[in-house]
Amino acid sequence: MAGGRWHRLTVHGWFVVVISVIATLLLVCAVVGAVTLDRTSRLSEQLTTRISPALVEAANMQKALIDQETGVRGYLLTGRAEFLSPYSEGVRAEQVSRDRVAALLADRADLRAGLTAISERAAAWRRDYAEFMTAHRQRDEAVPDATVEAGKQAFDGIRALLDSQSAHLTQARDQSKAELAGAERVRNFAFLGMLVVFTLAAAAVAVLLRRAVGRPLDELRAASRRVAAGDFGLGIPARGPADIREVANDVEQMRVRIVNALHESGQQHALLREQAEELRRSNAELEQFAYVASHDLQEPLRKVATFCQLLEKRFGDVLDERGRQYVHFAVDGATRMQVLINDLLRFSRVGRVYDEREPVDLEKALDKVIDDLSAPIEESGATFERPDPLPTVVGDATMLRLLWQNLISNAIKFRDPARPPLVRIACERGEEGEWEFSVADNGIGVEPEFADKIFIIFQRLHSRETYTGTGIGLAMCKKIVETHGGRIWLDTDYTGGARIRFTLPVHEDTEDTEDTGHEDTGHEDTGHEGIDS
Repeated sequence: MAGGRWHRLTVHGWFVVVISVIATLLLVCAVVGAVTLDRTSRLSEQLTTRISPALVEAANMQKALIDQETGVRGYLLTGRAEFLSPYSEGVRAEQVSRDRVAALLADRADLRAGLTAISERAAAWRRDYAEFMTAHRQRDEAVPDATVEAGKQAFDGIRALLDSQSAHLTQARDQSKAELAGAERVRNFAFLGMLVVFTLAAAAVAVLLRRAVGRPLDELRAASRRVAAGDFGLGIPARGPADIREVANDVEQMRVRIVNALHESGQQHALLREQAEELRRSNAELEQFAYVASHDLQEPLRKVATFCQLLEKRFGDVLDERGRQYVHFAVDGATRMQVLINDLLRFSRVGRVYDEREPVDLEKALDKVIDDLSAPIEESGATFERPDPLPTVVGDATMLRLLWQNLISNAIKFRDPARPPLVRIACERGEEGEWEFSVADNGIGVEPEFADKIFIIFQRLHSRETYTGTGIGLAMCKKIVETHGGRIWLDTDYTGGARIRFTLPVHEDTEDTEDTGHEDTGHEDTGHEGIDS
């Protein structure tokens, strides 16, 4: 029955039992330690603050009585009044010492009895002899020898009482010292016993936990690793506390399900091979389509545009205004179709053809893009504000240059007619281990309700007559950033233009040792209507 109860214990239950045993030991040891410490403390306090000081004060009282007897005897012999000063001071000192001794021995009636006897005998000596003889001497009367002798004998009795009291106090002090030494030995043995008990308890607990918890966990871990290594036929042992057995049973059920799943997967393997083969054929067809689109489809378009231009050149004087307009429409349509095909090809190659991973210096990439766009930049009068330097990231250099090109081209294209473009580029270290970039401009901006639409392919916010383009630019930017493990979005809180933000992961092997986390300058690029790059 008891074994069954232990068998039902969980790891938590085992720890509760162990902690309860330790707590009980701690309580017992604490009680024993408190009792022994209290006893040694009381004995030490009694010895140091009562008996020893009382012994000192008793000696002071004895000295005060002797000063009284010496003063009286000196006055009787010389008749000089100054010999009475020790007597008067001794009386006062005796009273002070007697009160202190009485206070220190308040709980020792046996010792206070001797003090009372001394005080009474001293008072009787002063009344019957000291004051009597002093009065006779002051009147120049002879003091009877019998009286002097009786006074001497009376004071000898006081001396005997003082010696007896001193002996009793010394005996009490020695006894207290012996009791204190014995209590300290008991205390030391008690603490040594506690140390031994704790050591044995710790060893017992370690052995118990090892046998009850550690060993079953080791067996479970070893069996689980063998199963994870591929030995799916090995059963998982279920031993130890109840919750460990439950975990082992769950792992065993998982192993059985894995075995069943592997069996079923064998039946689907042929189907997967067929699907893989179909996927390879589909990819080959896509590659063939890309080749046709880049070569065969563009060749007729070039011919259409070329011959329409030749037609206009040769028969331009014959064609009227409408005829020339028709020719222009044909050339423009063929040209836009070529641009659209090129943009689609470029979009499809992101992450497929362009996917080399190498350190890319974004500073140099941006310089190259600005140099390539020198003509539209000079034509629009655009100026730039940028951090120095930009970090190095790991990615595809061609795609990252295309990212800069699309964002800066949009910032120039969608400018405000009333002012020249101002493009602000910012970079800072994000909180999640990534670089956060922004491109802001002072252009026409984007309404917040179009924040998601601008990144969808072929989505335009303006007509082709107002702004040219294919509507692929920002969609391509989104694909490039996400291919590199980042995110891109429109900053809807920005006013006075448009600002596109995007992130790229920080790679430790390319991270600049200098702090490149620049503050955002506030105005950033028109992540405009995803119209083109």
